[in-house]
Amino acid sequence: MRADVIRIYKSVHTWTGILTGMALFIAFYAGALTVFKEPIARWASPGPAVALAPLETAPHLIARTLAARPEVAKGFSIPLQDTENVPARMGWEVRDPQADDHDESSVRHYLARLDAEGALRIEQADPSGLAAFIDVLHRVVGLPADSDPNRWFMGVVASLYAIALVSGVIVLLPSLVKDFFALRVGKNLKRMWLDAHNVVGIVSLPFHIVMALSSVVFAFHDGIYDLQDRLMYGGKLESVFQRSGGAPPDAAPRDPSAMLAPDELLARVRDLSPDFAPSALQYTQVTSPRAMVRVWGKDAAAVSPRARGGFVAIDPYTGKVPNSDYMPGRQDAANLWVSSFFALHMASFGGVAVQWLYFLLGLAGAWLFYSGNLLWIETRRKRADRRTGEAPAQRLDTRLMASATVGVCLGSVCGISLMMIGAKWLNGRVGDLDAWLQGLYYLAFFASIACAFLRGGAAAGVHLLWLAAAVTLAIPATSLLGALIPATGLWAHTSPATLGVDATALAAGLAFAWMASATRRRLARGAPDSAWARRTLAPGA
Repeated sequence: MRADVIRIYKSVHTWTGILTGMALFIAFYAGALTVFKEPIARWASPGPAVALAPLETAPHLIARTLAARPEVAKGFSIPLQDTENVPARMGWEVRDPQADDHDESSVRHYLARLDAEGALRIEQADPSGLAAFIDVLHRVVGLPADSDPNRWFMGVVASLYAIALVSGVIVLLPSLVKDFFALRVGKNLKRMWLDAHNVVGIVSLPFHIVMALSSVVFAFHDGIYDLQDRLMYGGKLESVFQRSGGAPPDAAPRDPSAMLAPDELLARVRDLSPDFAPSALQYTQVTSPRAMVRVWGKDAAAVSPRARGGFVAIDPYTGKVPNSDYMPGRQDAANLWVSSFFALHMASFGGVAVQWLYFLLGLAGAWLFYSGNLLWIETRRKRADRRTGEAPAQRLDTRLMASATVGVCLGSVCGISLMMIGAKWLNGRVGDLDAWLQGLYYLAFFASIACAFLRGGAAAGVHLLWLAAAVTLAIPATSLLGALIPATGLWAHTSPATLGVDATALAAGLAFAWMASATRRRLARGAPDSAWARRTLAPGA
């Protein structure tokens, strides 16, 4: 390939990476944690105040609740797993009709249970929104709400990301075979970082292609459906997805007391697929002619269409199964193809091994964008005069990019760790926990950016890495304190999933401390004309 063409693609790769790198760092770092969204949600929940009632009591609980609150018949859930973040055997949500369909911030949660005397108790629940907000940061590249404009912005970022991937591969093609596994370790740190950047990028290329393309679809799918509806279906697209069957629309209302018990519904599911592990029953419109129950769950050997798994639809009165299109292991070819697209993005296949693989690939992707910015900075540095040895002042654009990269990337790391600490320390002590957690994130985020611009990227990098280490190590320390001194109001769960959150945070905190120490040595011993030299990036520091 001609050298001038390679230079064009290299320029495209560089500038698309620079324009999107910091946003993608947040998306990938938060996305790596979102792979374990459920364990994080369990870790952040204090556990139910009272033990969950046996599943056999669910029919009585449903009947009592619907008698007291008929509007709940529109939709409620019966959780089947007794995990730390499940406060009661029956729960439902009330959404703001004016809110965006993807925005969870306006949802109100309610639960119903029977007390020791058998009296019905209906309470508003206040579950921790920690895991959900980390997911929002992942889905809209660090913006505070999952709204249409923010998703469109994410779609633009993902489109530029796809261009950066294609142009990067083209740039590497001439030397791909020769330099693919070359990692030249030595005094030339720029060369070493470039080799590592290239190796990580090529090895994880299939993963990044899936992430880029699926993110574009997720960002613009509502608009795509609207366009299809207008041009191809004449405004009747919704009717295409509606299944025939069920009771006629004008049939008499149905009596919830005649519904099959949850145990009977689960028996029908086991007959359909013995390997399917149910996790929840989602009831919809139970007093209407078209009452339905979605039995959610996972099959470790099959592809799931969503991160939470898939479902099979059952008529709660007859036990008939009108729809298994979204049940892992029971999908036809067309639905399996679509589900695979979602599963490849959400790691909802292959079990825990694939989740850990995606977690590591997510962290590697975050490092890829961070290292890309560092390479851009080092490439544009001014070198010392060879005759006098005098180190020049670095270019303004180099200094600004260094500060922005350090502030945004490490600010998001510190913010997420600070939120996790706050999820336990503030629980039960503040009125709106979710608002406080989001406030903590953006406080750490913008304070880190301010520190980076005031101190310079080099000096701030050391300070912020030590801060990231401290707040991340405080995550397992908080759990340990809760285990040793429960009077603090903290807690520590002993399930493998929640212990895994603490263990991962411990490893991450130690890694940040090592990076802080290495960065400090670089400042003290590195070349004085480096873009990361203290005297050129942080005068007076």
